[in-house]
Formats: sequence, structure tokens, C-alpha cells
Amino acid sequence: MGSKSDFPRVAVTGVGILCGLGIGREEVWANAAAGASGARTITRFDAGEHNVKIACEVPDFDPDRFVDTRSARRADPVSILGVAAGRLALEDADLDAGALTPERSGAVVASGTGGNMIRERQYKVMRERGPDRISPFAVPHSIANTPSALVSITFGLRGPVFSTTNACAASTDAVGTGGEIIRRGDADLVLAGGADSMVTPFWIAAFDAMRVLSHHNEDPAGAARPFDRSRDGFLIGEAGAVIVLERMDRALERGARIICELAGYGNSADAYHITDPDPTGEPQSWAMEAAIKDAAVAAEEVDYVNAHGGASQPGDPAEVLAIQRALGTEAAAAVAVSATKSMHGHCMGAAGAVEAALTAMAIEHQVLPPTLNLTDLDPDCEGVDHVVDTGRPSDVRVALSASYGLGGHNAVICMTRPAEAA
Repeated sequence: MGSKSDFPRVAVTGVGILCGLGIGREEVWANAAAGASGARTITRFDAGEHNVKIACEVPDFDPDRFVDTRSARRADPVSILGVAAGRLALEDADLDAGALTPERSGAVVASGTGGNMIRERQYKVMRERGPDRISPFAVPHSIANTPSALVSITFGLRGPVFSTTNACAASTDAVGTGGEIIRRGDADLVLAGGADSMVTPFWIAAFDAMRVLSHHNEDPAGAARPFDRSRDGFLIGEAGAVIVLERMDRALERGARIICELAGYGNSADAYHITDPDPTGEPQSWAMEAAIKDAAVAAEEVDYVNAHGGASQPGDPAEVLAIQRALGTEAAAAVAVSATKSMHGHCMGAAGAVEAALTAMAIEHQVLPPTLNLTDLDPDCEGVDHVVDTGRPSDVRVALSASYGLGGHNAVICMTRPAEAA
């Protein structure tokens, strides 16, 4: 095999994001750096009969701003969020979709489950009005690849286009795979990220049945408490997040702003349990080690880890152990760690893309976003430098963003300041 220098470098040149913290990179970053919360009482449906009544919805979202009226009426919110994030990302990268080379441009847009709102509504139609009344758009607008397909159709991308669906790790894998597509020479540009909209009656009830959601309905902003002794689960978030990946040389030729470099990617599997992580953190550490090796940096050079931080009792300690295994206990004690799900919620298949976007902006702005509500650190989560309450100015050269999905899927990307891997 060739050395890393034999392959094209991958630049991040645009960020498009919609989540509980706002719409667009400027609003989202300002709120993230300030330690704001995107948690609110659910408005997508009447949650009166549910035990959990809070979530992180995209505020003030107007589909007509991003898609035509027909698409806004027919498509599921997950697809609209994906297209909206793609549009914002291209704008942020100062790229006109019409000027792209279609066959050299691709998209990898993850979704955990696809079009949930349409699926639930059409099931209700079938039960109440009969099977012959289901919409002919029920299937194409509910399957999990639709966000990726509509991003391709909307922006005319005819290179590699597909979706990743491996739960909470899906869009970290999408970003990592998008980089691999460029490095192996199959595309010059990839829109990579994810979209999910699971604030629906079924999913709120189903996750609550697993006992993984916070019940602090009276205090939405204080509900998600990663690494805290009193943590009782996460809040479901909805989001669309896409980053523009380009061949570094092509990006430099067109005078693009280089936000950061996507330098490494690693993944692994626990092969342990359908919901709980391997408590040793060992398989998760393998994904971290693979991303670090792929980036050709040393473990002690890692300055920041955007943690999965799902606020589960077994998950948070296992993640700290994984960081210690991957970096070594001494380097782990010095590395800054935050769990931004405490602000934007767990966005499922879009979570990794949201966190990748925040990690890229952390490198760009040299500020680390915080973990909210970490007031009583669980002794089992000690051993790293937790960033709490508000953004911390920091010299960020090398950063990891880690995602761990139901079923034991582990994915980690490594991002660097461009000069670090020159």
C-alpha cells in the first residue's frame, strides 16, 4: 500500500447545519460556544399522554425557505432537513451547484430510520380509512436513502451517492466514507452528513420504553447530563447537517476557505450487545486508534475529543475508558472532552454529522464547545479534562469526533488544522 502522502488530502470547505441550536452555521456556532440549550417542550405533536414531553426540535424551521412548495408538502421533514443542510453547506463553501462537475460530485447522507412522520401518518390512514387510501408517495418518502437521493437530485450530483444507516454512528461513517471516496479518486467533492427527524409519537414512546430518555420535563435545558452522576438519559434531537468535502488541491485552486482538514477515519464493532456498549471501552478505542493512525498523528497530539456522550449509565464510563485506552492515561488526562448532545440532543443518524460540524468549527474558531449540566462528575467518568458550561478558548490542532451506535457500531473521525498535515 502507498503512504498517506500518495493520496489526495481532503478539505472541509463548507458547513450546513440545522438543529436545536438554530439554523445555519453562524447561529448554531454562537449558541454552541455560549453553552446554550436547544431543549424545549415538544411542539411536533401533542405529547400529553407521553412520559417524556421534551426534545430538541429545530426552531422556527420554514421548509419553503429551502425546497419548493410541492416538496415541502409531500416530503418528510427528514428529507427537507437533509436538502436544507446541503443547500446551506454549498452556500457556505461559496459553491454554485450548477457549476459542479456532476460525475465527479457525490453525496453520503445518513439517516437512522428515514421518513418517520410520513410512515406514522400513513399507517394511521391505513388503519382508519383502509389500505387503498395510502399515498403513493409513502414508500419513496419514508425509506432511509431518500435524504441522500434528494440531495443528489436537488444539486445534480451523479458521482457516488448513498446512505449509511448504522444507528447513532451513521453520519460519522458518512463523513469518514465521504473522505475515503475522495482519497481513492472516485470524486472531487462529496456532500457528507446526515438527517433525522424522530420527534414523533412512536419514537418518543419507543425510546422511553428502553429507559434511555431523560424525564426532567420541568427543566428541559437541564435534562441532558452527560458524565454527571445524576444522568438519566438523553433528549431526542432532530437535525440536518452536511459538510462539504473537497480535494485539497482543487479547493486551494479555487481559493476556497479551508475550515479544517478531514485527516483520518476509523471504525470498529463491539460484537457485544444489541443496546449496551462493551464496558471495557476496548472496541471503541480501536476506532479511535484507527482514526489517529489514518491521520498520521500521534495519540499525544490529540487536543480535543467531541465525545458521543449519550448520558447513559453504562455508556459514559465506557467512553472515558476508550479515550484512556486510545491515548494513554497521561495524554487522556490532558485532553479536552465535551459532549455537545447536552445542547443539541441526540440527533440519531444525524448526530455524528452535527458533532463533526461543531468539531470543524471548533478548529476554525479555536474554541471548544462545552458539556452542559455537568455539575457532579461521576467518579467513573474521571480521567479526562471535561469542558463545562461555556466555550473554552484553546489551541486546537488535532481533534476527534466519536460516535457509538446501537448494536455496537463505533465510528471516529480525525480533523486537523490544515497546516498540521501539510
